[in-house]
Amino acid sequence: MPEQHNIEYKISWHDDYLKTICAFANSQGGVLYIGKDDKGKSTDISEHKKLMDDLPNKIKNHLGITAEVNLLTEAQKHFIEIVVPSYSVAISLRGRYYIRSGSTTTELTGNSLNDFILKKSGKTWDDIIEDRASLKDIDENTISNFLNAAEKSGRLPDSKGLTKIQLLQKLRLADDAKLKRAAIILFGKDPGRFYPNISVKIGRFGKDDTDLKFQEVVEGNLLHLLDEVLLQLNRKFLTQKIDFEGLQRIEKGEYPTAALREMLLNALVHKNYSGATIQIRVYDDKLSIWNEGILPEGLTFEALKQEHPSRPRNPIIADVCFLGGYIDAWGRGTLKIINSCKEAELPEPEMKESAGGFQVTIFKDILTEEQLKKLGLNARQIKAVLYANEFGKISNQKYQELYGVSKATSTRDLTELVDNFQILEKQGKTGVGTVYVLKGS
Repeated sequence: MPEQHNIEYKISWHDDYLKTICAFANSQGGVLYIGKDDKGKSTDISEHKKLMDDLPNKIKNHLGITAEVNLLTEAQKHFIEIVVPSYSVAISLRGRYYIRSGSTTTELTGNSLNDFILKKSGKTWDDIIEDRASLKDIDENTISNFLNAAEKSGRLPDSKGLTKIQLLQKLRLADDAKLKRAAIILFGKDPGRFYPNISVKIGRFGKDDTDLKFQEVVEGNLLHLLDEVLLQLNRKFLTQKIDFEGLQRIEKGEYPTAALREMLLNALVHKNYSGATIQIRVYDDKLSIWNEGILPEGLTFEALKQEHPSRPRNPIIADVCFLGGYIDAWGRGTLKIINSCKEAELPEPEMKESAGGFQVTIFKDILTEEQLKKLGLNARQIKAVLYANEFGKISNQKYQELYGVSKATSTRDLTELVDNFQILEKQGKTGVGTVYVLKGS
């Protein structure tokens, strides 16, 4: 079994591996094997007797927890199995806290550590009372828009006739007359007065991050940001494609609206609101949205491409967005992004952790060197596809001339582009009249 969020292999013991045990205890538990290589194959461990005496004490003395330590054999080779349960309280190693992120051990610091301590105490950031706020800080127009959306979704029964504070209490946004942080994020008149990084920064770049053309900052509560950011993108940052069907003029965005909306919603709902502002970067050939906060424990990037449980960082904010019909409560936001790009015949989105945050990137065109390389084309085939895109076609003879290969190699490369990758299609009769064009062109 390969290494993953709850399994790790080490050839020999080092006290530094107490960090891994600490991370397992703070996450979903796990098993650390001593005496196995990265592939899980037993390598034998000569000092197993001493370790069997030392390890239980090391774990208890340094971490204050107990773990099951077992001596096992495989093919007459000894290895040690350390089974670590998940703990409901925060576990530290010499004053530092660790969790599992995918198959790696990560130290928590700053805002991530604050969120972790809150969670272990049974609270989340959005559930904390904001003593500086009052009902005067709540925007009634936003509440009215929310109620209209909730009525359409049918997810918020018995909300008519409620006063402002009664509605906030029903939504778990207030305790008695005291507002929670989530109320300010969702419905605040000026949430930036309380939390300065709630804004969304949008930048238009050229070929790379050093070539910033212009930028815009959008401020306001979450529901305002959801609408205004998409409007700003269409007005200033994206080039509209225009098609015609008969006499009717039809405008289509560069990227699927559903994908952009889900990306923005995911960023707003799962953002670490104690951290940096959400950042949207628009390039010539791609668009990315970044929000501070790593993946919840137990979730991997591969899991995001499949049906997976919903684990919102801000559950109260997420629940209100669900009641309003803005999001799906079943963890299908990332699937909507992937599927909408697939339906638009765009490359699969890229999801990754970056600079302590979560970044989603969607691509405008599959016919770029970066995307073609991901598909597995060799360097000649990439150049051939780009050539066909620019000049409309490419022949076997031209392929041989451009890349200095034999006819057999040229035929093999082009056949792969037709049959295996399904990027080109063959036109014309066999021989000099045969050309290769982009499929569907």
